[in-house]
Amino acid sequence: MSETDPIVNTEMRNEKSNHLHQFSTMDIIKLMNEEDDTVASAVKRALPQIERVINQAVEVLENGGKLFYFGAGTSGRLGVLDASECPPTFGVPHDLVNGVIAGGDEALRYPIENAEDSKETGAADLRKHVGASDMVIGIASSGRTPYVLGAMEAAAEMGVCTGAICCNVGTELAEMVDYPVEVPVGAEVVTGSTRLKAGTAQKMVLNMISTATMIKLGKVYRNLMVNVQASNEKLRKRAISIIQELTGVDEGTAAHYSHQANGDARIATLMLLLEIDADAAQELLDQKNGHFPNAVEGFEVAEGKRE
Repeated sequence: MSETDPIVNTEMRNEKSNHLHQFSTMDIIKLMNEEDDTVASAVKRALPQIERVINQAVEVLENGGKLFYFGAGTSGRLGVLDASECPPTFGVPHDLVNGVIAGGDEALRYPIENAEDSKETGAADLRKHVGASDMVIGIASSGRTPYVLGAMEAAAEMGVCTGAICCNVGTELAEMVDYPVEVPVGAEVVTGSTRLKAGTAQKMVLNMISTATMIKLGKVYRNLMVNVQASNEKLRKRAISIIQELTGVDEGTAAHYSHQANGDARIATLMLLLEIDADAAQELLDQKNGHFPNAVEGFEVAEGKRE
């Protein structure tokens, strides 16, 4: 889409699917696939906006703030999903990245569609959860969901840094926040069903925001999830594998040090590389504010080329 192309609102009819009820199964999914192909391009055009959101989120979190997503329906569920995956993936506290959905946790499983209609509820939820040093990102495909608008208005009154993810352009939501991300995906295959292309676009943007933010905060080293929490067998094995990759030791040695480090691959790696105990490794990591790449800077780390 060029700058001169018309922007198609997510609520408009998609002429390609005008007789969708008569399509064969293959025709339905081919059209859906073709429409989905356009989402990545729309996200690509928004990369400069996404970059600004991420840089601001990093600054907020480095200064002791927290990140909040506010949304309703599909948008809210996607925000909660992204937030809930940060602790196991990046080893951060459960309250560092937060998802707030209109209607509360019950709305994650059951539709409470009228919950999105109240600006007052959005504002009340914002004041309940968010502090002045935090950052709030409103998620709304339409860019006009009252619950989200109310939350952003309350955030502005509190002086809270705000961002937004919208799938239309020039919306009320985008215009009222500090860092808007606009990803116009156009009309859906099923008219108004923004869990489709719009939801996919939102998920892609959220993936970028949380992942890139955590990388910049030092929660990833090379392309390894060094902060992964070894909370189950799969993740325990992953932690051991990471220790092997970064130190070159065998599996048994890596497992031993992982146990000594209570499953923390960063601590075990520092113990092996620096020949120190777990307490000293933790102290070093604390000195670097949990930034593992900074903690290993200057030390020889294995290249991780094992089979």
